Amino acid sequence: MSSHTSHLLDVPGACLHYEVRGSGPVLMLIGHPMDSSGFAAMAPLLADDHTVVTYDPRGFGRSRIDDRDQDAEPDLLADDVRRVLEAVGGGPADVFGSSGGAVTGLALVARHPDHVRTLVAHEPPVALLLPDAEKARADLYDIYDTYRSSGIGAAWQRFFAFAGIAMPPQGEGDAPSEEMVATSERFFAHGTLPIALYEPNLAALSAAPAQVVVCAGTTSKGELAHRSAAALAERLGTPLVAFPGGHVGFLTDAQDFVAVLRRTLT
Repeated sequence: MSSHTSHLLDVPGACLHYEVRGSGPVLMLIGHPMDSSGFAAMAPLLADDHTVVTYDPRGFGRSRIDDRDQDAEPDLLADDVRRVLEAVGGGPADVFGSSGGAVTGLALVARHPDHVRTLVAHEPPVALLLPDAEKARADLYDIYDTYRSSGIGAAWQRFFAFAGIAMPPQGEGDAPSEEMVATSERFFAHGTLPIALYEPNLAALSAAPAQVVVCAGTTSKGELAHRSAAALAERLGTPLVAFPGGHVGFLTDAQDFVAVLRRTLT
């Protein structure tokens, strides 16, 4: 059984929780707003031959944040990831980022290109690269306004409709956990706009020594994150690599997903 350790890292304005398992070349898995627990199915499968690093973004999970009103700007999150990579002594490292974590990965390569060997960016919701970018911008502000006026339940309904994803079923009478409420509050108040409206530095990504692989799910065609991933791949002049499942294929199809990730990294 591979080792599995938990750590805390003080960074400017926050204290980050991160976990390390396995041995071998460093591979960091990042999400947003998802914390390290979201990679519970995937990380152990990679730990046989990788040092797998996961972390909780500032203000989520077990990572503290000093200013609860601080926005989750991708450049700030990228600096956090860079510091975690430096703490584990693994650079340049491979990085897998999904959804908002893929946006963080794009900012990481643009800001700290020497820290990354390969970035696998899975369905980054970079909405401003879409042909209907201005409609996407208006829809995102509408989600934010809905959160402010009507709360997280209504905001999630708007969000899933915008993303083109079916809203997960909820049992009758089920109340969201305190953690889910806190995650949702921070996501809608300080994460949705800065992440989905992030404009990747295409010139920096193309010039970086790191390889950037953009991928999307086999069952998520037509969804916003799939469309924006395709738009990013087109702008970078690279193929869009198909990964099993949909936007959370690393959860629903973990074995097959990891097999494709291994092939992509090699």
